[in-house]
Amino acid sequence: MTTHLTPAALADRAAEAVRSLNHATQLLKGELTYPSDAYDVVASLKTLTQRLPQAFDQLSTFVDRLGKTGNVTADHGDPDEHIGEARSALASAALIAQTLTEHLDRAHSAFGPLGYRVPDDE
Repeated sequence: MTTHLTPAALADRAAEAVRSLNHATQLLKGELTYPSDAYDVVASLKTLTQRLPQAFDQLSTFVDRLGKTGNVTADHGDPDEHIGEARSALASAALIAQTLTEHLDRAHSAFGPLGYRVPDDE
């Protein structure tokens, strides 16, 4: 049986996965051994950041359409101003994610030629 997860639950899972990644990449954990380990992690993180702008855009579209129905209220201020601020922030987040993807691509390329030299005593 497939369990349907809400967008918020999926985002929470992604956040928890990154927290677990942070623990797994601690030097003392010993879970990273070879340069290819870092290469693989960076590749997956690059994929993650490539996908974020779509989610941000879809959230922005959702709140914009909801606002246009007139069914949005705000605890204070004008709901349209809050929607505009949210959409602006999401657009900025998308640009930052794209920049992050570019930097991760550079790191991924830099890890590519690296190998592991086995010490002479092994």
